[in-house]
This record gives sequence, structure tokens and C-alpha cells, in this order.
Amino acid sequence: MIIDTHCHLDDTRYNDDLDEVIHRAEENSVEKFIIPGADPESLERAVWIAEKYDSVYFAVGVHPYDAQNYDRTFLEKYVIHPKCVAIGECGLDYFRLPESEEEITAEKKRQKEVFIDQILLAKEQKKPLIVHIRDASADSLELLQKYAGEEGGVLHCYNADESLLKLADRNFYYGIGGVLTFKNARKLINVYPKIPQEKLLIETDAPYLTPHPHRGERNEPSYCTFVAEKMSELSGLPREKMETLTTENAARLFGI
Repeated sequence: MIIDTHCHLDDTRYNDDLDEVIHRAEENSVEKFIIPGADPESLERAVWIAEKYDSVYFAVGVHPYDAQNYDRTFLEKYVIHPKCVAIGECGLDYFRLPESEEEITAEKKRQKEVFIDQILLAKEQKKPLIVHIRDASADSLELLQKYAGEEGGVLHCYNADESLLKLADRNFYYGIGGVLTFKNARKLINVYPKIPQEKLLIETDAPYLTPHPHRGERNEPSYCTFVAEKMSELSGLPREKMETLTTENAARLFGI
């Protein structure tokens, strides 16, 4: 059994065949799914999907790209739902910043404020975080070390920055997805053995970051098997044991 800890089943690219996508995943031993929150519109669809399928759970959160539309009241409406298992995806993303220094400073400030508030919401609700970090490792590490609660969370699509391994001692896990199968993933492949095995999670980030050999296609949770295969190869464990290990890790973190 595998738990896909990060898949955007609420994405419009699944509107026409969601039943089939979930069925294919189940045929490939993927039996539970977590949809991260990103914005109000997608969150409402995620809740609807989680209520329709017993195997689907969701998180409430606002992606850093949508920080200007942050509304804590909206998140609080759904965080008490019985199938809400985490806060996120939230974090910092400095990949696409404005051009002027003044605008850059304002954007970073806005993202940090929204991230901190979601960290505090997770602490209040005693739920783990699903953290998005892109080109912002130092600031993210600082904020998580300062504000995160004992529930910890997962660094979604772990970016291979070794400094973030310090968070393993703060009950943070590391989401590994299709990037590990890419030919240009040398940095992640080199850092991967340093991640404690009890902190590894499998994710797809579907429909994005499709693993080899399906790159260029729409990603889906059934492709967790390709990630598990690469992880088992690098860890020196049988694939079945890797699947069991990561499933136990996910169940422990998210309580599912």
C-alpha cells in the first residue's frame, strides 16, 4: 500500500476522468490520497472530492503565489472538517519575483506574514504542515525553526538543500516525487541517502512533475510506483519494504 501525500486531484485536468484516475491508482497499490490546499476555489473542490471518496483527504492552505488573497477565516471554516489532515500547502516561493527592489521586498514580506500565520494556525489546530519551498530555503528554515509546533510537517517536493535536513529533529518529513527519477536530479540523488528513512514520504504532485518514463504526460497518483522504485534502488531496500516504510511514515504524520 502507498499513500500519495501530495496530489492535486482538484485540478481541472482530472475533471473528466477522476474516477478512472483513482481506480488506476488503487490498481497500483495507491490506496490513500492527500489533496493540498492552494486557494479558496480549489479548496472547495478538494473538500467535495474528499467527501465523495473514502480514500481521499485534504489540507487547508494558501500557496505563496496566492498570498495576496489570504483569508484565515476561510481556512478556519474547513480546518475542523473530519477529513482535513494538515495545513498547507504554504510556504515561501522566490522563484518569480517582481523586478524592482521595493516590490521584491514587499512580496517577500507578504509571503512571510502569510506563511507565519499558517504555521501558527497549524500549531493551534495541532495539525502538521505541508510546506512549499522554492528558492527560499534560508528564510523558510528560519521561520519553521522559530514558529513551528511539535506536529512538524512535510517539506513538499524536497529541494535537496542539506540545511533543511536540520528540520528532521523538529518532526519534519521529506516529500519525494518524480524529480528523483529525472536525469538531471543529481543533487537530490546525492542528498537522498542523508534523509532519515523514518522521515521519507512518497508524493506525485500530480498533475505536475511526472516521473520517468512518463515525462511530458499528465502525472497521476498511479505513478507513485515509479517513485517508490527509484527510492528503493537508492535506499537498497526491496520496493515493497519502501512502500510499507513510507506508508507507515505518512500514517504517523497525518493520522490516517
